[in-house]
Amino acid sequence: MTRDEILAGIARVAREHLGFEGELAPSARLVEDLGLDSIRLVTLAAEVENHFRILLEPEEEAAIATVSDLVETIAAKLG
Repeated sequence: MTRDEILAGIARVAREHLGFEGELAPSARLVEDLGLDSIRLVTLAAEVENHFRILLEPEEEAAIATVSDLVETIAAKLG
């Protein structure tokens, strides 16, 4: 799966489960730019795990600050 496909999957999850609208830029910061609070971050993590059929470890989740970080983490898991 390419990084573009992963980004598209994240965008789909964000639209369906978080009500996100618009373009999802890889440089977007999850908290500062997208305005995700702790509940919405947990929702995003859970739904990304479901969508990509992966398990994010707590230390991996803690290291994710941007959409690009999330893409890279998923790519490594799927690798």
